[in-house]
Amino acid sequence: MSTTSPIDTQALRALQVAQRVHAIEPFRVMEMVKAAGEMKRSGIDVISMSVGEPDFTAPDIVAHAAMEAIKGGVTQYTDSLGLRELHEAISGHYAAVHGLDIDPRRIVVTAGASAGLLLACAALVADGDEVLMPDPCYPCNRHFVSSFGGKPVLVPAGSEERYQLSAAHVEGHWNERTRGVLVASPSNPTGTSMTPEQLRGMLTAVRARGGFAIIDEIYQGLSYDHKPVSALAFDPNVITVNSFSKYFSMTGWRLGWLVVPEALVATFEKLAQNLFICAPTVAQQAALACFTQEALGIYEERRREFQRRRDFLVPALRELGFGVPVMPDGAFYVYADISALPHAHAGDSTAFAWSVLRDAHVAIVPGDDFGFAAPARHVRFSYATRLERIEEAIGRLARVLGR
Repeated sequence: MSTTSPIDTQALRALQVAQRVHAIEPFRVMEMVKAAGEMKRSGIDVISMSVGEPDFTAPDIVAHAAMEAIKGGVTQYTDSLGLRELHEAISGHYAAVHGLDIDPRRIVVTAGASAGLLLACAALVADGDEVLMPDPCYPCNRHFVSSFGGKPVLVPAGSEERYQLSAAHVEGHWNERTRGVLVASPSNPTGTSMTPEQLRGMLTAVRARGGFAIIDEIYQGLSYDHKPVSALAFDPNVITVNSFSKYFSMTGWRLGWLVVPEALVATFEKLAQNLFICAPTVAQQAALACFTQEALGIYEERRREFQRRRDFLVPALRELGFGVPVMPDGAFYVYADISALPHAHAGDSTAFAWSVLRDAHVAIVPGDDFGFAAPARHVRFSYATRLERIEEAIGRLARVLGR
């Protein structure tokens, strides 16, 4: 006997999704991840260079702090803005790393950087507002803007601008509907940071036009060739986003933070109370241990290991014929041009990525997730995997490319 119900057109109308959902595109990288996972389950040795997740996990001292919180019953809701002790620890981190005096009351602890970006867009983006961001960029950034009725405006940014938004971009694309900018430094997918001069100039151009600036700094702990520079050093009215996921190796713990202007603290508190109540309590308790000398020593060792991987991977890719015109100075990504490769799919990054997965058993990401500026020419490599596996991946790619 069939249990299938006849189609109820009235019910289908009731379940019609909101129009804003149609502006949000699927995250295509997950299809690659899914296919690679299926190959692994069938016994194929796939080297993953696709997902932007550190292969390191939280150090023992951090995991122990979480277990102690659970055993001690310290699991109830916290204040919506987060634990006061965590605010103070984060403020101390800004003083130690950046030489900045950040009032702990300006810090908003969030359920990951994604929640922080959602709060920032909820607070600042209204229907029809345009928000400038570089192309290429992390795809979810434009979807955060769209979710609140805004219009993301992707501005092509090439290697000569380090794939970053410049003051000239702001001046050339600002109009009466423009409300602000959303940028990441270092960037996903390019791994490039804005220079201090570029960041200062861009912020000055935005401020001159009365706009807001949301700066995603979640990869700043993973900077290799220079000391990281926070946008807060140039403008106290920017909103910066940070996370415990990348440098602190706590991806699944879902914990991040914002630094917001003092005038907006009450607004963010109201939004956080209603949208999230608070960030995960156990993760907050564990994060306090991230700022101990023991943990920071481990994180610095890991940062140096990421740099060793980058220093091998970029020259190796260039030797194979990939175009990497700018050395990525942060995060764990290389955004590589495939157009000069001796390969049948050198003009189609999606077909190229699937071919590499099939023939070399190496998972990489095509450029079409990251914007509209020549995505077919670019693929993203993540070096968040062991150096030995990266070396093996280069060998496999060399065989596929006949090198």
